[in-house]
Amino acid sequence: MFRESLPERREARRLLVGVLLSAIGRGLTLPFLFIYLTDVRAMTDASAGLAIGWFGAVVMLLAPVGGSLMDRFGARPVALFSQIGQAVGSVLLAFAVTPALALLALTVIAVGSASTWASNATMLASLTGEGERQRVFGVQFALLNLGIGVGGLIAGAFVDVHRPVTFQLIYLLDGVTFLVPLAILLAMPAVGRRAAAPGRSETEAGGYREVFRDRAFRRVFLFGLVLTTFGYGQIEVGFPAFAVRAVGTGTRVVAWAMAANTIAIVVAQLLVIRHLQGRSRSRALAVTGAVFAISWLVLGAGALAGDQAPLLAAVLVIACSAIFGLGETLLQPVQPALVNTLAPDRLRGRYNAANSMIFGISSVIGPVTAGPLIGAGHATVWVLLTIGGCLLASLVALSLRPLLTRAQDGRPDRPSEVLSR
Repeated sequence: MFRESLPERREARRLLVGVLLSAIGRGLTLPFLFIYLTDVRAMTDASAGLAIGWFGAVVMLLAPVGGSLMDRFGARPVALFSQIGQAVGSVLLAFAVTPALALLALTVIAVGSASTWASNATMLASLTGEGERQRVFGVQFALLNLGIGVGGLIAGAFVDVHRPVTFQLIYLLDGVTFLVPLAILLAMPAVGRRAAAPGRSETEAGGYREVFRDRAFRRVFLFGLVLTTFGYGQIEVGFPAFAVRAVGTGTRVVAWAMAANTIAIVVAQLLVIRHLQGRSRSRALAVTGAVFAISWLVLGAGALAGDQAPLLAAVLVIACSAIFGLGETLLQPVQPALVNTLAPDRLRGRYNAANSMIFGISSVIGPVTAGPLIGAGHATVWVLLTIGGCLLASLVALSLRPLLTRAQDGRPDRPSEVLSR
């Protein structure tokens, strides 16, 4: 099944290898940034939340620039710059002994991160056809999470807040792993070239005004913004802070929760890809919001167990992350495929960059609300907000369907094909 899901072109398969290997480095650090800043570098919960929010603000501001550069010069040079920036920033973060140095390191990482996913999506979209694109994006996400899970297990086995050197090591290793996709891109000079011909083009004339005149894309953008704000935007701060502060679990449970998330994705993703084939993308997005809401509800139940049933509380924290992962298996093949179906080649970089802006915006709003709320003892309010926000995203997704053609929505042209399923 896995081999059948791989892209036909060898260059696309190489890009997926780079995703897997660099994701291992990402997994080493993803669950521990908030803990590293607060428990190792002695920043307050609010300050750490604001610092991570600043990271998202930089990504949000620079993502549109990256999209314009991709449409003008191609995705490859932008991707090369992104990998270098993230490698340098991770090394700086390892030695960030003061809040100012931590902020500098996060800024450098953000500059590199601003176009990473957009450039990779643009290159993969250019190397795949419409019939295989959704499947390939799903495989990419499965490999990404496999790498993150492996990295998380490695880090969770030895990081210790009483030994700062263990955290320094994982950030140094994270920096090294960014060199893998860099080397792969350097070996493929023909990949990621600009689609438009030189000179003043329609790309330059239309720009982001044309992107956001697309009513269907605007609705996809709104859905993604709401869902990621109350979903992904809570992973780096809200989830670990709630698990540690409100539920009372330790860093090892957080690491196992991230591993459960990965296992759920890796096991379910290929099955979900096959199930999604020929079915409504807008409906799949709506189901995603509901699944995310259920995951936060389970996490809230972990706080009720608390000290009276610590084992049950730990199980619920882990279950939250696993359920969240099942929602991700619906989201990640569908949303980027839908965006690239709506995007013309000459504006593909901008469409993908605008889509990636969603994560920048949500990673500003998420940390600056979760950190102060949970730090001030309002963990219940945080849970209710995340549940309500995810359900709101489901309603937005349902309103998207009338704006899409059957082909854009991923449904067969002939209704009889749907009825036969």
